[in-house]
Amino acid sequence: MSFRPAKPRPTSHVGKGGSLTPPREQARHIAMRLDDAWLRFQTRLAIRRGRVETVIPYTGYGSTSWVRVLARVVRSDPRDAAGHANPLQESMRGWRNFTSAPVAHAKVKVTINGEVHDVVADRGGVVDARIPVVLDAGWHTITLQSGNSRTVEAPMEIVADDADFGVVSDIDDTVMVTALPRPFLAAWNTFVLNEHARTPTPGMAVLYERIARTAPTAPVLYLSTGAWNVAPTLSRFLSRNLYPAGPKLLTDWGPTPDRWFRSGQEHKRTSLERLAEEFPKIKWLLVGDDGQHDEAIYSEFAQRHPENVRAIAIRQLSAGEAVLAGGRSKSGGQPTPGVPWIHAPDGAGMSARLEELGIIRNDVRSADDPEEGELQDRPAGSGS
Repeated sequence: MSFRPAKPRPTSHVGKGGSLTPPREQARHIAMRLDDAWLRFQTRLAIRRGRVETVIPYTGYGSTSWVRVLARVVRSDPRDAAGHANPLQESMRGWRNFTSAPVAHAKVKVTINGEVHDVVADRGGVVDARIPVVLDAGWHTITLQSGNSRTVEAPMEIVADDADFGVVSDIDDTVMVTALPRPFLAAWNTFVLNEHARTPTPGMAVLYERIARTAPTAPVLYLSTGAWNVAPTLSRFLSRNLYPAGPKLLTDWGPTPDRWFRSGQEHKRTSLERLAEEFPKIKWLLVGDDGQHDEAIYSEFAQRHPENVRAIAIRQLSAGEAVLAGGRSKSGGQPTPGVPWIHAPDGAGMSARLEELGIIRNDVRSADDPEEGELQDRPAGSGS
């Protein structure tokens, strides 16, 4: 009789109650413990320096019966919290947004039409709450306050119940040219550059303006793998370059229960799925680029929800941009019956193709065209 040696099992630790903890669980626990320790250190240091609780409001969205409130609670310099930052401080806010200590599980009072709702932030200080309301379609303003913080206002876009078209747009290399290697992109854009140094993608702002003028009530949402910390800087960039106002769907850096770092691709997938569930009647124009995973993510979504996709528009990166982005998407997009694909290097090329598809009316021109008649304008791209 012969015996086969037992296969070695991954090393595990004995947890509470004598249960074994697999390596993946060990890594999760280590990551979460390290993150908790860093948060405690940040909080102690911020309190010692006199930092005060501050709510950073983001643009929210919703329907006539519910809203999604987005914000972040941090401890910041009292001068920033009071809104008295000078120009130098304004340019420093990018890195301050990352070094400010988040207020874990902060209790936030949200006031909508005079009615107060209590919500709680997550461990990273991020507020993402769905609240039942009764509001008319259009733009509204809500207020938020946490503890003794200053009350701040946040814009809220309410989508009409009969809306059947909207835009979901990527940000990096789609509406702004990054021209940086991907590994350094987040750190450079966050800690070094402010919105003045970012470059808009040629023709994209005009393209979005034409879409907004063709369909004035269509929501425009900006979906990115960027962290919530950069939302104020992105908002100022979009506003300064005349992009339509709209909510930004960002994510939070740091570990999750099963990962050391959050997955940007998964964030985009789950965000699209959520939009399909929240607005089942809307057909989305999905705009991205061929330097990341937008083609594959949009293709998968179109195959699962062809009834929710009007078209997919992909910006083709230049050879230099593709090299910096780590190459072009290898998987590309799989064709879906009834869902047209558009590929163009800039907004002008996309605009021409969207005219052919009837998504943009050919009689709608830029606001700078003197022959243009009066058309309904969207709100300025304010808010975070």
